Amino acid sequence: MRPPAVLAFGLGLVLLLAGCGDHARNLSQAGGPPPAASAPPVPKPTASPRPTGSAPPKPRLRPLPTTLPAGLRRTTGERAVALTFDDGPDPRWTPRILDQLRAARVTATFCLVGRQARRYPALVVRIVREGHQLCNHSWRHDMDLGRRPVAEIRADLVRTDRAIHAAVPNARIPYYRQPGGRWTPEVVAVARQLGMRSLHWSVDPQDWDHPPAKTIIQRVESAVRPGAIVLMHDGGGDRRATLAACQRLIPELKRRYGISRLR
Repeated sequence: MRPPAVLAFGLGLVLLLAGCGDHARNLSQAGGPPPAASAPPVPKPTASPRPTGSAPPKPRLRPLPTTLPAGLRRTTGERAVALTFDDGPDPRWTPRILDQLRAARVTATFCLVGRQARRYPALVVRIVREGHQLCNHSWRHDMDLGRRPVAEIRADLVRTDRAIHAAVPNARIPYYRQPGGRWTPEVVAVARQLGMRSLHWSVDPQDWDHPPAKTIIQRVESAVRPGAIVLMHDGGGDRRATLAACQRLIPELKRRYGISRLR
């Protein structure tokens, strides 16, 4: 081989070896080809937060007065006494009380619970047809009604009046009686605005607590006076003791004082 050719061959061989060394060195420093980039972790879905707001708190009830408010009717204003029956109409007891009153030829006042009047409109019709007086006794016998906001009191009394009028459209409802006798000036005022007088009582034999008939009779006889308004019940539970007591009380009170229809 000629010297120039040998020189050129040697130079080419040196360059080739140098290039291979640089490539191997670069691979060694890099540690091999870079790994494929991994995708960032997908965050787990979280539930949408629920609204933290709650129902508005109910208005606080007014304190119950320590004494009965003014404006309550507690006597008949005459010698005769008045019989009043609360918590009906009831399909079991009201007709039997009505039968006793009719047999004695006397009338009474029936303080009707609104939802009972809606359930048994035929009994409301009979009460009115036989000459008895009507009294609004709230929609569901809410003993705390007088302590509630005035708007609630009014809505309750209006709803009860409407249930009674659905049975007897032209019936007068001149009285309102607060359940439990838990009167407040506010409920008295609302009743007055709706054309009703607030009807209380002067004799309470507590027949709502289911004492025997003998006890009911004793309590009435010991407390009754001329002009008394007697509280009893024809609904709201088992009234057989009241029914039995009335068999004696109605004729006796009629004989001693007379029994009048509240006006």
